[in-house]
Amino acid sequence: MASEEELFASVDALLEEEPQLPPPPERARLREAAGITQARLATALKTTTQTVKNWENGRSEPKPPRLEAYQRLLNGWAAKYPAPGTVAAPAPSPAPQPVPETFSGPAVPEPEPGAPEAPAVQQTAPEPERPAARPAATSRRPARKRVVPNIGAAPYQHGPLAVLDGDGSAYGVEGIVLDCPATTVPELVEWTLSESGLGAPRLHRNGKDSDPLIVLTAAAAVKLGLPERLEGHEQRRSLRLPEDHPVVKQVAKAKWQLTQRGFGPWARIYRKATGNQRQCVQFAVLSWDALDARAWPGVADMEPADAARVLGIYAQRVLTPRGSTAVSGLELMTALRPPTRAVQDRATGQWVSGYNPGSLGTEPVDPAPPEATQEHPVVVHGGWKGGFLDEEAYQWVRDVDLLTGEEAALPFAVGLDLNTAFLAAAARLVVGLSGPEYVQRPVFDKKIPGSWLVDLSHIELDPRLPSPFTPSGERPEGPAWYQTHTVAYAQELGYNVAPIEAYLRRETGAYLDPWHDRLKTAYVDTLADLGVTKDLSDTEFLAAMERHKQADPALAAVLAAIKATVKGGVGKLRERPQGRHYKEGERWPALERPTWRPDIRAAVISKARVNMHRKMLKMAEFTGLYPLAVLSDCVVYPSPGASPLDFLPYSTSGKPIPGTFRLGPTPGLAKLEGVQAMSWAVDLMEQGHNPARHIKGDGHDAKFDEGE
Repeated sequence: MASEEELFASVDALLEEEPQLPPPPERARLREAAGITQARLATALKTTTQTVKNWENGRSEPKPPRLEAYQRLLNGWAAKYPAPGTVAAPAPSPAPQPVPETFSGPAVPEPEPGAPEAPAVQQTAPEPERPAARPAATSRRPARKRVVPNIGAAPYQHGPLAVLDGDGSAYGVEGIVLDCPATTVPELVEWTLSESGLGAPRLHRNGKDSDPLIVLTAAAAVKLGLPERLEGHEQRRSLRLPEDHPVVKQVAKAKWQLTQRGFGPWARIYRKATGNQRQCVQFAVLSWDALDARAWPGVADMEPADAARVLGIYAQRVLTPRGSTAVSGLELMTALRPPTRAVQDRATGQWVSGYNPGSLGTEPVDPAPPEATQEHPVVVHGGWKGGFLDEEAYQWVRDVDLLTGEEAALPFAVGLDLNTAFLAAAARLVVGLSGPEYVQRPVFDKKIPGSWLVDLSHIELDPRLPSPFTPSGERPEGPAWYQTHTVAYAQELGYNVAPIEAYLRRETGAYLDPWHDRLKTAYVDTLADLGVTKDLSDTEFLAAMERHKQADPALAAVLAAIKATVKGGVGKLRERPQGRHYKEGERWPALERPTWRPDIRAAVISKARVNMHRKMLKMAEFTGLYPLAVLSDCVVYPSPGASPLDFLPYSTSGKPIPGTFRLGPTPGLAKLEGVQAMSWAVDLMEQGHNPARHIKGDGHDAKFDEGE
C-alpha cells in the first residue's frame, strides 16, 4: 500500500505538469464556433496570426504565460460550444482574485470610431504619433477593462523590434511577446520577415521603412550557434565572426548576405531588393557589447522585456537603433531628409529618382582643405599647408592667478550643464548643401556658411572669460580659419573683420531642422515622463532632476541614449579612419557617404561655443561673476551656496534675466551638474586640471562625450 508521502509526491508531479490543451483540430473548431478569427485571437493573446495557425495545425505549442491564457479561453469555449453528441456542462465560477489592469483574460481591441480596416500593405504616410493605449472589449468582470496596445497597422503591427531570449520568446514593445520557433539564424531571418510583424514605417514620405531589429540575449545567441562572447584583439567595433564560422556559412547557404561589416555586434542580413520590397533584418547581440553602457546605462543587463521597453521607446521617439547611438544619430538625419524623391521625367512621363531639395543628395562632397582632417586625400595629395578649422567645444580653465580673494573665499563651486547644447545649436542652423567655392578677399556675410581665414588676434577681452574664438579659450595669435558663426560673433562684439580668403557654400538650407525637432521632442517628452516638466518652478525643477533617474531606470536609460545620439551624430559628421592598417592619404569608407560633412559639424560646434560665451558674458554683466572653468556644455561658477539659485540672476519679479543661464528641461537651458567645495576646485586648477570634468558626483567622474 502506498504511503502518504508517495501519494503526495505523485499529486505534486501532476500539479507541476503543463496544462493539457485539446487536440489542434478541436482548438480550431472551438474558435470557429465562437465566431473569432485567427487574427482577433492573435491580437488578444499578443502573438501573431501565423503563431495561432501553428497552434491549430499542430506545428507548435504555446508557452507560458500564453499557454494558461489560451487554455482558459478554450475551456470557456468548450463549456459554451460542446462537441456534437456531448452535453454542455456549466462553466465553473472562478474564485475572485485581483486582476492586473493590462490583462483580465483574452479580449479583442475595438476599432477606433470611424477608423478604416488595417491596410494589407503599408501606407506611405508620415510616422504616426506615439502609440497610445485604447480600451478593448469589456471582460466578464464588469469592473475591469483590458487594455491592448495599438502598436500599428500591418505589416508592422507588432512594433519595430524584439528582444529574443533562449526559450524562443521574442519580447516587443508595449508588452507584446511573440513565439519564435527559429533555431538557426536563417530561420530567424525568415520568421522575422514573414511572420513577426516587426518593422517601422518611414519617417518621411520619400524615405525608407526601418528594417526590423532583433536583439539577441546571450542565451539566444548560444541557442542559434553563436559564441556567447566575441573575443579578439581588434577594436570592439571591428570584431566579427570569421568567414568560416558555421553560422556565417549557414547564412550564405540559405542565399542571404551579410554587409561588408560581417557578423559583429551589429549585423545586417539581407537579400537584394525586388522592386520596392526590402528584405533585410538587423541584429544586435547584447553579450557582444552591442549597447555601450555609457550610452545605454544598464540596458544590456536588463531582463528581455525591460530591454525591449527601453529600445522600443527609443525606436518610437527617435528611430529603430541601427548601431551605436552615434550611427543612429547620423542615420536619423538621412531618414528625415531623404536624398531622393520620385520625379516625373518630362520626356518619357516615367517616374524616376531625383534630388530631394534640402537634402545632401546621394553623392559625397569633398571638403575645402581647411575643413578636412590632416590625413584626408585633399590635404595629403594637394599639399595643403594653410592650416585647419579648429572649431571644437571648450576645454578651458581660468588662470588661478586671476582668482580674486572674494571668489576664493566663497564656499562652493557649482557646475551648470546645458541640456543637449549641440542640439540647441542645431535649431534653425543654416548650413551649406553644396560643395565649397574659393573666394579671395571676400566681404564677410554672416548669412553665408563657410570657412573664413581672418585675423582676430587684435580682439582683447576680459581674461577672466575664455576667448570665444578658440576651444582652449586662449587668445588667437594670428590669422586662422573660422566657421561663419565664430566670425559673426566677433562682429557682434563690435569688432571689424576683414577676411583674407574663404571657402563658401552658396546653396544653403536648414538641413538639421527636422533632426533637431524630433530629438528635442524625444528629449522633452522623456524628461516629462520622468517627472521633469516645463511647468515646474526652478526650485521644483532642481528637486525633480535630483530624483529623475531613480523614478524609472528604463526611461532614464532612454534619456541617456537620446543625449548620446545628439553628440554622437554630430561627431559622425567628421568620422576619422579606423583600424591600424590605414595609411595617410587613403580614402576611408566614411568619405563615401554624403553625410561626411566636417563643415556642418564645425557649424554646430561653433554656434554652441558662441552661445556659451554669450551667456557667460551676460552673467558677468548682471552679476559680476566669472566662470572658473568650462568643458563643452558644462560651466563651473564660484557660489555663496550649494545651489544654482544662490548665484543665478533674477529680476525683481522673480523671472530669470534674459540671455543668462536659465534653469529648465528644454535644450539650451541649464541643469545642475554638480557641487563641490571651492577649495576642491582651486586645488584642481592649481594642478592644471579642469574642475568641470570632475565636478559631477563625488568629484572623480568625467563627462562622457560620444563622438567620432
